[in-house]
Amino acid sequence: MSQPVPPPNQPYGQPQGGNPFAGGQQQPGAPFGGGPAPFTPAPPARKNIALGLVAGVVAAVVGALIYGFILGKSDHQIGYIAVGVGFLVGFAASKLGGANPAVTVVSALISIGAVYIGQLVGVSIALSDLAHESATSIFFDHFSDLTDAYSEGAGFKDYLFLALGALGAVGGARKGA
Repeated sequence: MSQPVPPPNQPYGQPQGGNPFAGGQQQPGAPFGGGPAPFTPAPPARKNIALGLVAGVVAAVVGALIYGFILGKSDHQIGYIAVGVGFLVGFAASKLGGANPAVTVVSALISIGAVYIGQLVGVSIALSDLAHESATSIFFDHFSDLTDAYSEGAGFKDYLFLALGALGAVGGARKGA
């Protein structure tokens, strides 16, 4: 009968979990003369739903301002930008909030608001040239008149862009998770 064979001698100790640096032994040939392994960096903050939603709101504000500026200066609505605003919101929210379905749903709702605010910012920029007032003055001082005028003049295309923003948020949330 044969006897069990002991494992070959390992001069630097048994690796712990497959990591030869886990025990802190010095390894010959390692850069800078060996030594213990450097510290492990902290994992990124993920799966924090509240932090993800805050990031989504910040992305929504930034996206709405960019969308409104482009809309106000070009006098044309561009669907790709509405999708981009939604994607930005969903991606930022899910990058920090994780793959929770609540993050996806809330980021879609936030993106609808961002596209809507972006459209109002665009209208106020366009009206600022006609009224010889600043866009911020029109947006903040006459907000109720602005929303009433938007509601009366909104068509199918305006509501389609709101939906495109929500679809972009779902896509961004899936990509970010």
